[in-house]
Order: sequence, then structure tokens, then C-alpha cells
Amino acid sequence: MEHTDHLNLLRPAGLPQGGTWADFGAGEGAFTLALRELTGPDAVIYAVDRDGAALRRLKKDYIARFSSTDNLILLPNDFARPLDLPPLDGIVMANSLHYFREKEGILRHVRGFLKPNGVLLLVEYNVDEGNLWVPYPLSFETFRTLAPQAGFGEPRLLAKVPSSFLNEFYSAAAYRE
Repeated sequence: MEHTDHLNLLRPAGLPQGGTWADFGAGEGAFTLALRELTGPDAVIYAVDRDGAALRRLKKDYIARFSSTDNLILLPNDFARPLDLPPLDGIVMANSLHYFREKEGILRHVRGFLKPNGVLLLVEYNVDEGNLWVPYPLSFETFRTLAPQAGFGEPRLLAKVPSSFLNEFYSAAAYRE
């Protein structure tokens, strides 16, 4: 995927400018960069990933694109564990939920970081059967059923983009109830 694909997957959410956000499973920051572009320079973004080297690459790319790391906080940590974060306006989880077999518990944990009416932006492969690299994907239809069980409202499908690997990606928004 290209940067424009990342933007196009998140843009339909109509994100407000500013606020406090997190990218759970940020990796090298493809969606962190898109989130910053869509929420503007006043947004505070926590990039959370267990891979410190990936976060260092994110920092380098962030500086190249935005000239500084103002309002970017790198957390080399596992988002499935307790984190010291302020209440968040939103969370991006792009290609990170498919590593968990037991998704409802993870979604409940993630929900706990959100402010009331905070939004979870999910980007995943639109399939329910995985492989070695994507062990536990979930289609939008599966997410539509799972999200309310984890304390979110009815998810809204935002966009789809083709993928040469497992057909397509989708993005969805689900708000904390």
C-alpha cells in the first residue's frame, strides 16, 4: 500500500483536527503518518509498538515529512498490556488485531483507553481465514458482530482497497458506547 491508500482508508472517518490519538501496533508508522496528516499538527499521537527499531524508523520518517516530532510520543510497548496513556479521542489499529486469536478481550482492553464516544479505526484484511503471516484476520462482517460484544457501537465500513495478498483491506470506525 502507498501513503495515499493509508489516507484513503482513514479519511472517510472525518477525523477532527487536534485531539489525543494512538496508533496501536504502529510499526514503522505508515498509519501514524496518515493519522497526523488528517488530524493536523496540534494532535498528540502515541505510537505504540513492541519493536523499538521500527519506532526509530517511524521517528525518522515523521521528521522527514513534518520537520519535527512535536506531539509524537513513541512507546516501545505491547498495547495488549496496561499502558500509561491519557484518555484518547481515537485509536488506529492497522493490521494488528489479526495477531490475536481472542479478539473480544483485546477490543475490550483497547476500548478502555478511549474517551466516551472515542473512535476505534480498524484496518484489516477482509477475510476470516489466515495464514502464517496473518494468523487470525477478521472480515468486516465478523467485526460488525464482534464490536458490539466488546462495548462498541455498530461499526461503519469506511473504505476498501485491493491487496495482492488476501484480496483486500477494509477500514471501519466503531465508537465507544
